[in-house]
Amino acid sequence: MTTTTREAYCGTRRKLILAFDLGTTFSGVSYAVLDPGIVPEIKGVTRFPSQENVGSNAKIPTIMYYDKGGNVQAIGAEALKESVIEMADENDWFKCEGFKLHLRPETASDGTPLSPLPPGKAVLDLFTDFYAYVFDCAKTFILESQASAATFWDSVKDEIDFVLTHPNGWEGIQQGRMRQAAVNAGLVTAERSQQAIRFVTEGEASLHFCISHGLSKHIRAGEGVVIVDAGGGTVDISAYTPVSEEGSQLLFEEIAAPQCHFTGSMFVTTRAKLFLAEKLKDSRFLTEVANMAEVFDKTTKLRFNDLNEIQYIRFGTMRDKDVAVNIARGQLKLSGEEVASFFEPSVSSIIQVVDEQRLACKNTVSAVFLVGGFAASYWLFEKLKDHLGPLGISFSRPDSHVSKAVADGAVSFYLDRSVGARIAKYTYGVSCNVLYNEGNKDHLDRKAKLYMDTAGHMRVPLSFGVILPKNTKVSEVQEFREPFHQSNEVLSKLHSIQSDILYYKGSLSHPKWIDVEPDMFPSVCIVTADTSKAAKSLPLKRRADGKPYFVLNYDIILLFGGTEITAQVAWKEKGVEKRGPARIVYGA
Repeated sequence: MTTTTREAYCGTRRKLILAFDLGTTFSGVSYAVLDPGIVPEIKGVTRFPSQENVGSNAKIPTIMYYDKGGNVQAIGAEALKESVIEMADENDWFKCEGFKLHLRPETASDGTPLSPLPPGKAVLDLFTDFYAYVFDCAKTFILESQASAATFWDSVKDEIDFVLTHPNGWEGIQQGRMRQAAVNAGLVTAERSQQAIRFVTEGEASLHFCISHGLSKHIRAGEGVVIVDAGGGTVDISAYTPVSEEGSQLLFEEIAAPQCHFTGSMFVTTRAKLFLAEKLKDSRFLTEVANMAEVFDKTTKLRFNDLNEIQYIRFGTMRDKDVAVNIARGQLKLSGEEVASFFEPSVSSIIQVVDEQRLACKNTVSAVFLVGGFAASYWLFEKLKDHLGPLGISFSRPDSHVSKAVADGAVSFYLDRSVGARIAKYTYGVSCNVLYNEGNKDHLDRKAKLYMDTAGHMRVPLSFGVILPKNTKVSEVQEFREPFHQSNEVLSKLHSIQSDILYYKGSLSHPKWIDVEPDMFPSVCIVTADTSKAAKSLPLKRRADGKPYFVLNYDIILLFGGTEITAQVAWKEKGVEKRGPARIVYGA
């Protein structure tokens, strides 16, 4: 497989592309300036206020402080300054970290407790404030890199497109809230937000990053590659296969429904903190648990690489000692087995999901790529290598800064569009009423619910009319449509159509009846259509008993226009197809 060579931008006006990777523990921003006739280059924002480590690996901690009035006082690296921490203690500021996970779908909740939100604040407010901050940081950095800053900004300020990343498990509802946060933050107007904001899963962004960093040489034609994006909060696992090369462009298809699990590196630290609290419950050093956990997170966790080697958490001074709990000279001693136990649930979960993806793929998986901040862990890398090596699977991680994979990959997603087909994660459809068939057991079981429609036919309600089945491969231009109809004795009641688009979140492989699991079919959006003109030309029909009625035929269409699904109604007016407005499906 060749590495994709990017082509020159063919637009007529300069544009700026900004990608925001709001991570659970760390966040990053990447960008590209699109000048007509010039090959775009992906760059990272590598300077933020109060940041110590300035360079190509620059990310900022996803931390914010709010005062008692609900005002932001510090964000990112600024929140780690000793002076800010002191002011926060003195003024009782509220520290926010890990807040991203509050936006996760209810179906993704595993019972893990989350850090509380500030009083009177919703997660949308925190996203808004963080987006506003990183946008200002990005603007400052980019302008400092331009020779004629004012002229440059005037040329792009109305031509900025945004790519917002999110975990694999997030769907339309989460995308809608992120879009609203971007509007509230002043990044873009509500009117322009639909066209100016795009979304990409962290898994797909990571694939683009791997392709652009030369890992395509490990991918065999017709075989599959699994991308493991191991971050601070979530681990996103996706599977793809190369399907074609169009000139310099290498195209991929998703070959299994992506997965997202809350087993990232922050949970290793959480388990360490719980262990320390129990170990030190009778020690005078119990008050140091939070400090120890922070030191573990920044040092011990990263360098751990040997099950048989003693590990240390250096937290205090040479005089700090408690032999009973293995504290000496300001260091707490841990066995390698104890540290490994903090990693074990996350490592085992990642291995299990990788194996599940391999089994779910129709193509043989011959390569696995590891990216994300957690990928820097030697222990995680070695445990995955130990598992995959004997299976004959190529396992690697990019040799550059894997923590920036999602932000850089999000810009590549915008520029290169290397994924041409994805897998539907749910079954979508509508509630409909089907003709009664006395030979059908399901119909007989629902005989008490039968009713006569306006055409004089007996019907069974609450059938699930499937439009897009789960695990279906869908391309960005492929439409899925199914025919439906409405009948009524009063013509004016067919002047408009309204239908709820439902998705099935249960475990049945072929859901047929909504009344079996009524709570498993939530509405994800409502599509409407003005069919008044079509209604005027509907011919009068009569039932067997002579009563009049009218029938309006229409289709409901679902379209994957990228990483968002849209729905709309189509009908005929004098033989010409008409369509209602497209609605974004806010599912899951």
